[in-house]
Amino acid sequence: MAPEVMKPWWRETLETIAWALVLAFFIRTFVVQAFWIPSGSMLPTLQIGDRVLVAKFWNWFVPPARGSIYVFKYPEDRGRDFIKRIIAVPGDRVDIREGVVYLNGFPIDEPYVAYRDRYNLPNRYYPTTPFIVPENKYFTMGDNRPNSQDSRFWGYVPAEDIHGPAFFRYWPLTRIGLPR
Repeated sequence: MAPEVMKPWWRETLETIAWALVLAFFIRTFVVQAFWIPSGSMLPTLQIGDRVLVAKFWNWFVPPARGSIYVFKYPEDRGRDFIKRIIAVPGDRVDIREGVVYLNGFPIDEPYVAYRDRYNLPNRYYPTTPFIVPENKYFTMGDNRPNSQDSRFWGYVPAEDIHGPAFFRYWPLTRIGLPR
């Protein structure tokens, strides 16, 4: 058996850094990514400055669910990411009257909405109400309804633009836990 040849320290260091970068890129692209909350559109659930982790692999196994908080590409500027709650999934019938969301004919219980508005449909994206959410599309809304740019104003979120659910708030430490 031949003796093991030692690599120079600089080569070991470079290989370690290269593998760390490849692993970090893989994890960020396909597994988990951190996101910062820049606005108050999800108050009181998510505060300005909160940081959350998003499970980017989740949609491979489970389709986005009603009531869950997801990060996705903003439909009007695909270089930006938004975070909102999924209100309706493909095939759901949606109506909004006096700020109350009706899903499949029934008003939905939304204990996470502290700030309501009096918004009504129809509008340019939804000329008739109620409307049916098309296949591979999702209807999203912020929890802070009077201060949320959401599907009411720019239409549906395509399934392929959804990164994944926000499953854990890690900052600030006083609010660490599951965003509900």
